[in-house]
Amino acid sequence: MSQTSSNEKEKEEKEEKKETTSHDAIFKMLLKNFFVEFIEMFLPEVLKYLDKESIEFIDKEIFTDPFDGEKCEGDLLVKAKFKSTDVHFLIHLENQAQDRPMFPKRMFKYFALFHIQNDLPVYPIALFSFESPKSDRQSSYNLSFPDKEVLKFSYTVIQLNKFYWKDYLKTSNPITPALMTKMNIDASDRVKVKAECLRIITSLKLKPEKLRILSGFVDTYLKLNKEEEKEFQAILEEYEPGIRKDVMEIVTSWMQQGIEQGIEQGKLEGEKEVLLKLLNKRFASLPTEVEEGVNKLDLDGLGSLAEAIFDFTNIDDVLTWLKK
Repeated sequence: MSQTSSNEKEKEEKEEKKETTSHDAIFKMLLKNFFVEFIEMFLPEVLKYLDKESIEFIDKEIFTDPFDGEKCEGDLLVKAKFKSTDVHFLIHLENQAQDRPMFPKRMFKYFALFHIQNDLPVYPIALFSFESPKSDRQSSYNLSFPDKEVLKFSYTVIQLNKFYWKDYLKTSNPITPALMTKMNIDASDRVKVKAECLRIITSLKLKPEKLRILSGFVDTYLKLNKEEEKEFQAILEEYEPGIRKDVMEIVTSWMQQGIEQGIEQGKLEGEKEVLLKLLNKRFASLPTEVEEGVNKLDLDGLGSLAEAIFDFTNIDDVLTWLKK
């Protein structure tokens, strides 16, 4: 292999690792904040014996393999009690964004390490969030000889692309609209799914922090292009005024976040670009006068425009505001 090919491969591996790390962090935040809701959604039989008040997240999920010294890091490890007892057990939840051939072996390795390190029974769960393949994934790791089965280790598989998003439109479980974004979605339904996820989230009347986690998850995994943004706005116009207002507040918060990131980076031009993109999404196309007006604004003016943007009903309102 040439040095150039080697460098390219190394770069690709670093990018893949970075993407995986980001995915893991986003999912971990969601699952830690809505763990009971996740169990209720997919494993109601576990909820029957799980003492919800005893749940404890084990922060140090990194363990050293006592045999080869390799560092192993599980996604989420939870310690809890069986109801009406002082007996503890562990729940290991591993989320997987890509299909990996060695995953069953890894699940067994984690199970063995967590069990040995803590001397507690372990309930293993694999959460698959990749788009493909859609065929059933393996849920066990087996070792056998011609005359003897030595090991049959099984774990619970929750494969999101096996679930159909429309089946969850009437949910009252707050984690559901977030996970709907990773379910079986036809390309033509992406915009509708995003709008429906936000509609459900606003109906739950959650605290701001949990609302931010859910809506941020939806925006991360259902990014829309320019044409889809037009369709998204059209769908919102069909909602009742109260629902539309609540959804637009979430969309506005995403916009404000983008502005704040621009401010933190100290890039005035970057903020102008963000605002122009958002205006384009809101009104499909912008006349030259709007672009020129935005480019003349300072930091305070850009912030004021960001706050006012969803008060505008048409492009003439924007022009009137810029001329003040």
